Amino acid sequence: MAGAAVPTRLVGKIALVTGAAQGIGRASAQRLAAEGAVVVVADANAEGAEETAKLIRDAGGSAKARPVDVTSADQLEQLVREIVAEFGRLDVAHNNAGIDIGRHPTLVDTTEDEWDRIMSVNLKGIWLSMRAEIPAMTKGGGGAIVNTASAGAFKAGPGFSAYGTTKAGVVMLTRAAALENSGANIRVNAIAPGMVRTPMLESAFSDSPQLEQMLVQMTPMARISDASEMASIVAFLASDDASFVTGATIVADGGSLA
Repeated sequence: MAGAAVPTRLVGKIALVTGAAQGIGRASAQRLAAEGAVVVVADANAEGAEETAKLIRDAGGSAKARPVDVTSADQLEQLVREIVAEFGRLDVAHNNAGIDIGRHPTLVDTTEDEWDRIMSVNLKGIWLSMRAEIPAMTKGGGGAIVNTASAGAFKAGPGFSAYGTTKAGVVMLTRAAALENSGANIRVNAIAPGMVRTPMLESAFSDSPQLEQMLVQMTPMARISDASEMASIVAFLASDDASFVTGATIVADGGSLA
């Protein structure tokens, strides 16, 4: 309900959000902080991460910014070590960092460098993130991980073979991690957003003014989502309200896959 009070389900929790310099990651970091978590805002864009952390602090929340390249195992492991050293544990992780190729090539026209780059960030980055996070959560007695997939994981589209493949991989990684770590009291879930109003999408709208109207017409709910709507799902999955939810992927696409 619009205007409803934000719940405080995450008071005392320590959370990490990657890809938090803008878009869904920024909204997620803000929502987790609003619900009471101390949030470590991580992104390869250090300036953007600090801006997100400042927005949280200005709103009365607790946040620290840290630069990280999710394609680097060493950087991720060092980041998690620093979090545990400073706060004693890691309770929540939203592995959100991801990229698109920046153009829409066919499978045949996708270059090897484009394929390797998107696989490295979107899929390998999720694997490396969980590989760093899970041991810390296990030592701390459990935790909740949320990975960002996409509605594009479930429906192919022209020009999105590489992107869709990475996001389908995220769905399977999420399921595998959930099964492997349920005994350690670690829940692992994913969100699969449809069209979300982010800087990346706004840039696409600027390049093609007709695109927004077309996407709205293709969505049964007849609108583009706001990043805050995705953040509310992340917060639910991170909280005890989702205590019996693991291995799930929540699709939030306005009915496009219905």
